[in-house]
Amino acid sequence: MGSPKRLFAALEAWFVRRTAALAHPRAPRRAMWLVPVLFGLLSVGLGQDQNWDLRNYHWYNAYALLNGRLDIDMAPGQWQSYFNPLIDLPYYLLSTTLPGPVVGFLMGYVHGLNFVLLLAIGRRLLGERAGGARLALLLALSGTCGAAFLSELGNTMGDNLTALLVLSSLLLVLRRWEALQAWSAAAASLMLLSGLLMGLGTGLKLTNATYAAALCIALLLGLAAPLRARFALAFTQGCGVLAGMLVTGGYWWLEMWERFGNPLFPQFNNIFRSPLAQQLGVIDDFHLPRHALEALFWPFVFAIDVGRVSEIPLKIAAVPVLYALALLFLVVLAVDGVRGRKAHARLSPRARFILIFALVAYLAWMKLFGIYRYLVPLELLAPLLIWILIERLAAPGRAVRIGGWLLAATTIVVFPFDTWGHGGWASPNFSAQVPPLARPAATIVFTAHGDPPMGWLATFFPRDVKLIALAGGFPESPPYLERIQAAVGSRPGPHYVMLSAARSDKENSLQRKRALADFFGFTASTQGCARLEKLARRLHADVKAAAEPGRACTLELPQRYLAGLPEQDRALMQAARQGMRRYGLRIDEAAYKTYPAALGATPFPFRFCPVTVER
Repeated sequence: MGSPKRLFAALEAWFVRRTAALAHPRAPRRAMWLVPVLFGLLSVGLGQDQNWDLRNYHWYNAYALLNGRLDIDMAPGQWQSYFNPLIDLPYYLLSTTLPGPVVGFLMGYVHGLNFVLLLAIGRRLLGERAGGARLALLLALSGTCGAAFLSELGNTMGDNLTALLVLSSLLLVLRRWEALQAWSAAAASLMLLSGLLMGLGTGLKLTNATYAAALCIALLLGLAAPLRARFALAFTQGCGVLAGMLVTGGYWWLEMWERFGNPLFPQFNNIFRSPLAQQLGVIDDFHLPRHALEALFWPFVFAIDVGRVSEIPLKIAAVPVLYALALLFLVVLAVDGVRGRKAHARLSPRARFILIFALVAYLAWMKLFGIYRYLVPLELLAPLLIWILIERLAAPGRAVRIGGWLLAATTIVVFPFDTWGHGGWASPNFSAQVPPLARPAATIVFTAHGDPPMGWLATFFPRDVKLIALAGGFPESPPYLERIQAAVGSRPGPHYVMLSAARSDKENSLQRKRALADFFGFTASTQGCARLEKLARRLHADVKAAAEPGRACTLELPQRYLAGLPEQDRALMQAARQGMRRYGLRIDEAAYKTYPAALGATPFPFRFCPVTVER
């Protein structure tokens, strides 16, 4: 028994020595400058963002906004084509003007600013205790090592970006906590500003509405002010939220209302009943709990079966641990209440407020979405909340040890982390060769499948071409189908369909191997190519002669990785052919041609096939 104890004690002493510099008075300020830069560099190391949503609608939506495509195209990015494009505009403008690695650094740096906010929130909640600065630093670092946050680092999904606004709104409340214990003009101004920040994030990405509602409820239940003052403050904060939502989302919702009769088109159409979509609510409800018992233990369910809440294998640890501690905390409070004892797990007002916020946000998320990446703000806060609960549940001496080891485990288990897709850097950042079209104003280019996504390729065609997505998951209604038929009837053609060309999942690693071979000079001469031949077996690649200037050879994938690609192409063509028949369209399979396209250095070739209208 003594040996494990000595081992743990030695590890704890080693950790204290290694992190002693974090207790320096200037350590927080230095970390606030350094950590975002490190996240920027990590983003560059991950490579060119090529997540599924970027290829589906993030890139297309910004392009469509700048080029007035709303009245021309019909959902090239599927039903997400009608999301507010403002959140995608910065990345689009950066990527069309700056080299890819610079864009990657800037995106990672901005996402890394969440660390700065977490640090400030932690210092407010932990107070001026001994070692508080060091503890706040470690908890902020642990928060930014969450699976969802790291999976989106530097990418366009928007959860890391809008988390900045959610955390900023929380920080404002915590910084001026004493001023909120009574109604005053200063308190009202603070609530308006806090609400405005939360509203800006909600207008950019509506999934943040759960945090806006949670903050209002936390103000009602968590402040120590009289009930009338709490209600007034929460109401004022809510008004700020609405104002912020109108700033970032109001113009788009008005556009959607004027064109489709639904400001959130095509979602929540069971409420707004636009004739141009089916009468559905939230279109994506796959990730919700299936019954009450599952809902009760939901964090444990999705920790075991992560596919219930994520399309990639995230290693989720902190949120289930937080949930377990919250349940234990409630049990302890209930037992103390029944026994008439003074609650030893009493919380400070600030801690009570932020725990109420987290609980309400989680419950709203579970009811409405169930998609784990929408929990990024809560995941960022989870280590801090875990520490607060452990301090209330365990004796002071034991709390530090239990909390330290528990958070070390929940942080380490995340690594190595998964992302939503990256590739090598190249210039230009986005590229595609599209065929010349004789009559663009008379032409429609269709897409006939939702996966792989094709929306980003729509941005490379002449502006007079109309892009229409078929069989891509849009909740089509009879009037919507009539619009498609009217578009086909108004354009005499020629028409085409754009289909993905199969590619090996080894392409990304091949690009990295090519870059390394070029960097070390193996491909520049016949002597280098001979050395590369000796390494080819270990690299799982073949060395082929290259016709490019300055390059004698290159690496290609072995045939075993390419053998199944023709069958994949045939299967996709057959599915597209069957899908397009219901629209009265026929694909001329024999006349298709394959064209190159790429995100960074990763190829995404596509097939371009003539289409005829069946009369």
